[in-house]
This record gives sequence, C-alpha cells and structure tokens, in this order.
Amino acid sequence: MSNKEMKAIIEGLLFVSGEEGIDIGQLMDVLQVDKITIQSWMEELMESYQSEERGLQIVEYGGSYQLTTKAAHAPYFKKLVQSPSTATLSQAALEALAIIAYKQPISRVEIEDIRGVKSERPIRTLQGKSLIKEVGRAEGTGRAILYGTTNEFLEQFGLRSTDELPPLPTDVESDGIEGEVDLFFEKFQEQLDQNLSS
Repeated sequence: MSNKEMKAIIEGLLFVSGEEGIDIGQLMDVLQVDKITIQSWMEELMESYQSEERGLQIVEYGGSYQLTTKAAHAPYFKKLVQSPSTATLSQAALEALAIIAYKQPISRVEIEDIRGVKSERPIRTLQGKSLIKEVGRAEGTGRAILYGTTNEFLEQFGLRSTDELPPLPTDVESDGIEGEVDLFFEKFQEQLDQNLSS
C-alpha cells in the first residue's frame, strides 16, 4: 500500500476517533507500521492541513491526534447552531439527549454503545444549544469526557432538577434505550420544539 493510501487511512481514523483522538501507539497497532513512519506521515498530514484552503486541521492534545475545525471559522459555526433552520433537534440529537438525561454522567462511547451509531455530531449539537456540558472525566485509560445536562436543559423542559424527569417504566431493561427514548419523546418533544423555535 502506498504512502498516499496510508495517509488517507489515517485521515479516516482521525475522523472516526472523534474527540477522543488517536495516539501513535493506536496508529501503530492498527496500521502495523513503526513509530518513525507514523510520525513522518502525521507531520506531512498536519502540514498539508495548514493550508488556508482547508477547513479542518490536525492537532495534538496530550499525545493524541484529533481532526478539528479551525478557531478562525468559529463565528460561522456559531451562526449555524443559532440559525432558525437548526432550531429544532434531530431525532439523533433527541436520542442522545434522552440517554444523557437519564444516565448522566455518561461518555460518548457509552452513548454510542446504547444508540448503536456514532454520536459525535448530536453531542456537538446539544453542546452548541447548551443543553449538555462536560461534567468530568471517566476513570481508567483515556479518561473519556463525561456529559451531563445543564441548567438550560432544565429551563427548556420546565424542570427544577433531573429528579423531576418522568420515571422509567419498570419493564424497561437497564441496558435498553427504546423505552427511555419513547418516553422522552412523548413527554417533551412538542415542548422542546416550541421552546427552541421561539
């Protein structure tokens, strides 16, 4: 496989690793390539992303590489989040919000395990609308970010605390989310759409 193809694979790995990022050791394990070669490819990729024509960049945080947007473009992302066309939440975002509301604090990986799909975008949407926030770090390897709901979340739903969330049906399995999502939709979706659109 050519160097060009390998760097393309690294780009894909950076994308799917999301905010958790990926470190040199993980890249070595996945690609079965030595450290020096990986570092060389990363340097080339990072340099290529520095172009003003690129909307993304590769950054290194705490030994892990992440694919992120550029800070200079932040005002445009803020406008997108606040625009009327994105005022309401998608089903994916509502599912993620329901999971976080009932199971907080919870990591992105745990949310994805429940939903069965990648959840980075819904989480970013919820953060952009100030409905969730980072509340800590998980113990163990990687120390994943943990998410919880915000005071804005409580205000949107007219709750004084998360203790006022409707109780889950007793027949919902502890590891299942279908009942939680259905209940969440039934109780709150109409109110959420109305509040976020106002």
